[in-house]
Amino acid sequence: MQMTLRWYGSKFDTVTLKQIRQIPGVTGVISTLYDSAPGEVWSLEDILSLKKEIEDAGLQLAGIESVNIHDAIKTGAPERDMYIDNYITTLENLGKADIHMVCYNFMPVFDWTRTELARVRPDGSTVLAYTQEAVDKLNPEDMFASISADTNGSIMPGWEPERMEKIKDLFAMYENIDDEKLFANLKYFLERIMPTCDKYDINMAIHPDDPAWSVFGLPRIIINKENILRMMKMVDNPHNGVTFCSGSYGTNLNNDLPDMIRSLKGRIHFAHVRNLKFNSPTDFEESAHLSSDGTFDMYEIMLALYDIGFEGPIRPDHGRMIWDEVAMPGYGLYDRALGATYLNGLWEAIVKSHSRK
Repeated sequence: MQMTLRWYGSKFDTVTLKQIRQIPGVTGVISTLYDSAPGEVWSLEDILSLKKEIEDAGLQLAGIESVNIHDAIKTGAPERDMYIDNYITTLENLGKADIHMVCYNFMPVFDWTRTELARVRPDGSTVLAYTQEAVDKLNPEDMFASISADTNGSIMPGWEPERMEKIKDLFAMYENIDDEKLFANLKYFLERIMPTCDKYDINMAIHPDDPAWSVFGLPRIIINKENILRMMKMVDNPHNGVTFCSGSYGTNLNNDLPDMIRSLKGRIHFAHVRNLKFNSPTDFEESAHLSSDGTFDMYEIMLALYDIGFEGPIRPDHGRMIWDEVAMPGYGLYDRALGATYLNGLWEAIVKSHSRK
């Protein structure tokens, strides 16, 4: 596997490529063209410029997170073919730039949902957190206002102001979309893009819905083993794969994370490995990556990835804000660097213990 860190670009990120390069064992970054809107074609020139900036810093552009899907594709609107054609052109340009992994999601309206961006933990760190009780008391507009109020001046991915200003229109678009229609629209999209993925050897890695249940009545389909295996079978192509995010799938405590990993051998193209601390089944907060600080057994998760021969990019995910750092919530330097080092330590121990058998 290749340890990476998500990087939001020199324009938006408080963390620099120089700092990332100094994290032991981190050899690549996962990034995207953050000025692009869903549905736009990415030019080869812009892709190569991003790649060169990263390579000049001594790192590799290990994959893209995300090439966002236009809502017309998710809802099956009449203009979806135009946006799929644009998406295919972007994939062609990524392939020409020798980039072979794309993380994306098929979540309606919100890419992810949290009710707090700075919950204070007992150690004084602050973290992203979610309670269903808080969601039940809010409407979507209130949710956006509460999220926007505490971002440390950052633009949170999936909650861009220009997108959220249209939130009522977005909900209207999905009014008649249920799980089955969303599955059908995902199938249509994947069948259209797979020939291009085959040609350029591009692995599409769908990110799970977060949290793994319906929020504000919107459909959620990438939530559990049954649904993700259904998706693998409905477009049975090795390039149709997943981003295995332990934190997103783990929001539902019924999901057996190591078992899910083992069931997806050959189809996990990217991994986000992080921990959560549950106060109740519908009240959780991000924790340090260390197993004992949260609910998940991180050793077992990493062992499952080893057992299936996972060789793709992996990254720590949402970190705590520690040591007085001011950054995009969940995406500061210090705790994610600790997480990367911890995951690398687990991996080294697993590899060495198996080599001695």
